[in-house]
Amino acid sequence: MSWWEAVILGLVQGLTEFLPISSSAHIRVIGELLPSGVDPGAAFTAVIQIGTELAVLLFFRRDLARILSAWWRALVGRDGPDARARFGAHNPDARLAWFIALGSIPVVLLGVLLKDVIQTAFRNLYLTAVVLVLFGLVLAWADRVGTKRRELNELNAGRATVFGLWQALALIPGVSRSGGTISGGLFMGFTREAAARYSFLLAIPAVLGSGLYELVTEWDSLQAPGAPGLAATLLAAVVAFVVGLFVIAWFLKFITHRSFIPFVVYRFAFAGVIVALLATGAISAT
Repeated sequence: MSWWEAVILGLVQGLTEFLPISSSAHIRVIGELLPSGVDPGAAFTAVIQIGTELAVLLFFRRDLARILSAWWRALVGRDGPDARARFGAHNPDARLAWFIALGSIPVVLLGVLLKDVIQTAFRNLYLTAVVLVLFGLVLAWADRVGTKRRELNELNAGRATVFGLWQALALIPGVSRSGGTISGGLFMGFTREAAARYSFLLAIPAVLGSGLYELVTEWDSLQAPGAPGLAATLLAAVVAFVVGLFVIAWFLKFITHRSFIPFVVYRFAFAGVIVALLATGAISAT
């Protein structure tokens, strides 16, 4: 992979990671349309997501510092020595930290158990096109029927678990991590902004963990003949970080005044493009 192809894929990752349009599907398709003409692979996709998650850490640094500080105070017993206090009974920020950990369990477990399927069958572009349309309809329905009244301070263990299950669906390219999590939040009555903010925070442990795991375990394969290469992968991650910072700010502002319908329409159009590319032989399904 050339340096400019890495820049393009990093740009694509940064632009699409936080929008409900599936960054992994875009990387999969655009990677094959570049001159190198190959699927960059699940490992490449996971590693460059480290860049966008670092953008989340920077953008939400004050929120994260407050949440982690409250969690630590509760954990060591400063809010009370009993178990309820240590699990955040007296501090909503401490509870939020525990809920993020709880909501991360489904995607971690399924990611490990289904690793081989994720790297093979789930990357079939016919499946991706179908999933783009189906979950576009899900997002549109959630945006329509959700009451949009709940804020994050109304999160509890049950809702955190449901958020986590929706996030785990994003292991299938085409679902979209943010799209799946936001849809779940809307169905549970959370506001658009609350669902989006929580989806960004919830992704931090899973995406960083997945990216670092792939970087360590696939270190040799990333540098094998025909693979993207370590330098190109890191360059793409840096570009994704820079672009992702601007996209987070824009997206959170956008959804305070607008619905998710433009993203639903885009998902349908992107699915149509994928089918057309497959039909003409411009890209391969697997």
